[in-house]
Amino acid sequence: MLANLVDNAIKYGRPGGSVRVEGRAIPDAGRVELAVVDDGPGIPPEAAERVFERFYRVDTARSREQGGTGLGLSIVKHIIQAHGGEVRLETAVGKGSTFRFTLPAAESDTTVD
Repeated sequence: MLANLVDNAIKYGRPGGSVRVEGRAIPDAGRVELAVVDDGPGIPPEAAERVFERFYRVDTARSREQGGTGLGLSIVKHIIQAHGGEVRLETAVGKGSTFRFTLPAAESDTTVD
């Protein structure tokens, strides 16, 4: 899941752009959150609503050139949901995109000080 999101951020980001991976625990909810953040072109609102659909591609010409099938984000969504998580997209045209997902935190018998 994470590799697919990072690969997409690199592939569809702007030349010379940046990609960040962030993570944090959400102890009160018993979850962890990971995010892949890019400063690429962003995704138009009408496309943002559909990016998790099977075979949907925001830019079909560029996807064809890059070899995309339109299945990656759909698979990511289904894997995350199968593990009890959620995924969402935050995006603004010209400012980039953030794909965030949460998963249940693993229980641990150890305490970190």
